Amino acid sequence: MPFLALLVLEGALRLFGYGHDLSLFTADPGRKGYLVLNKYASEKYFANQKNATIGNFEPFLAKKATGTFRIFVLGESTTIGYPYMNNGSFHRWLQFRLMHTYPDRDFEIINLSLTAVNSHTVLDFAKGIIAYEPDAVLVYTGHNEYYGAMGVAATSGIGHSRLLAKLLMSLREFRVTQLINAITSGISGFFSGEVDLRENLMKRMAEGQQMAFESDDYKAGIEQFRVNVDELARVMSEKGIPLLISNLVSNEKDLKPFVSIPDKQGMTAEMHYKLGLDKYKQGDYTHAKKELVLAREHDALRFRAPEVLNDIIRKTANRHKGITLVDTKQLFEQHSPHHILGQETLLEHVHSNLLGYALLSEAFYQSMKRAGLLPPVSVEMSLATLRARMPITRVDSLKGAYEVMILKEGWPFNIPMPAAEKQEKTEEEKLAGGLVVKQISWRDAMARLRQHYIAEHDTANALRVAEALALDNPLDPLAFDQAGNLSAVLDQNQQAITYFSKAFRLENSFARAKALFVLLLKMDRPETALPYIAYAAAHNSSGFSLNELYTSVGQINELKKQYTADSGNVQLANSLAAGYLKFANAAAAKKYTRRALEIDPDNVNAQALLQQVRSIR
Repeated sequence: MPFLALLVLEGALRLFGYGHDLSLFTADPGRKGYLVLNKYASEKYFANQKNATIGNFEPFLAKKATGTFRIFVLGESTTIGYPYMNNGSFHRWLQFRLMHTYPDRDFEIINLSLTAVNSHTVLDFAKGIIAYEPDAVLVYTGHNEYYGAMGVAATSGIGHSRLLAKLLMSLREFRVTQLINAITSGISGFFSGEVDLRENLMKRMAEGQQMAFESDDYKAGIEQFRVNVDELARVMSEKGIPLLISNLVSNEKDLKPFVSIPDKQGMTAEMHYKLGLDKYKQGDYTHAKKELVLAREHDALRFRAPEVLNDIIRKTANRHKGITLVDTKQLFEQHSPHHILGQETLLEHVHSNLLGYALLSEAFYQSMKRAGLLPPVSVEMSLATLRARMPITRVDSLKGAYEVMILKEGWPFNIPMPAAEKQEKTEEEKLAGGLVVKQISWRDAMARLRQHYIAEHDTANALRVAEALALDNPLDPLAFDQAGNLSAVLDQNQQAITYFSKAFRLENSFARAKALFVLLLKMDRPETALPYIAYAAAHNSSGFSLNELYTSVGQINELKKQYTADSGNVQLANSLAAGYLKFANAAAAKKYTRRALEIDPDNVNAQALLQQVRSIR
């Protein structure tokens, strides 16, 4: 009878719409057939629902399109890109690189990471994505095993029992449990006061909790991580889904321990830290590294993962088929003075700066190549080129800096915020400030920033913003159109082709086909231009016939095939130049007249053709 009563109550609560469906995905209200991360999914893991965090809403087709390479990303606040978010996240760096390295292929990268969660959530989410045909799963997790949702300290002992933790997560899916939770939270709030949401999440989740090195709670957190990661790897391996799991990085040099308590030998984390800095100043970097790592290991406020978690990740990757270890730590050390991690790549305790996020994306990119997930290419985007071209705006950088200052002002850092400068703020500073206090959305801020740069005739920065918007909204063909148009204005033709072709794949149109064949012919790629000319001819609303152009380009394509086999033939070079001049394509015509004159400087036909090219310009 009690169970029957609970079932009736559960049914009634669902009938009247009480509570939330905690499924991993929900239908995208703006796009038929698409799914997004359910904003209530995190409530399954948080004891106090007011602390439950919300992730990205990156739509993807419920049924994967043919030819699409689908990647899911799982993890915590670093994995979601805190404090920059949006394009600061490593998965956006990876997305940008893949888009420009493989311009004719579609990659979907769906980031399901959440702030303040740990391996319990990552494992649960991983099981939920199997049905959606992932081609790869990327994981960076481990810093929240103690204080994150369902962490050892956060669950008041339940975290020591994996069975109880899993049972609790399952029960929270029932509306009856959600009702009981609401009632108990209301009573608790009445007597102890409401949760102060102005406090940072670190303080709300872990204030006052200490955990000694090698204590029972410390060991329980390690065991929790070991079992969850092993199950994650086993499930992915059995399903034949490539899993790439990264080891962890945290600040060693430029962050003193949060809480320092003596160990059995009377040493404290702060003593190790001071000794490490002394050794660093003396140039004894080997011993400095050792002591600074010990300082992190003995920090009793465990916001940084212990080193043993990296050993677990390595052993797990070696034990299961199809699992790839991503050695982010080694790459960070290579970009840190004397291989000691600090402010060069990290903002505070665990979150990366922009260089760090670029390196994190590099680690995953190279690991995907080693795992055979990416086809070989003749020319790929280097890390240096990626860092130069990545569309991170000054607003993004400032927003991240402001977020970190606010974080450090609170517990457990308690660093006073610098005094505000008394001078007129730039447009970028105003927009970044509005983002931090949530007065404006990121996309609205970018739209305003783009208009600002256009008004200032700053086309290069306007293009950077347009690229940022396209990267953030990969299903909007208009965003790619804008990036393509501005790229063409700056004569960045290959980049323009990449954006227009992506827009065309999303939504075929005469205007996009025309832009593509004009650019492709300008770059002497007639074989690629022909399909777009054919489409434009079949969907031409201007009334101007493209049949003659199609015939001419077909002839040029045949001539180019002959020229490829006989590149020393002056007559073929001249014929190609003359063919391009028929429709005033000076750029391509010039290429072949110069080639003809290199072969025969006195060739009269080539000289005449060059004069025609110059007259067009």
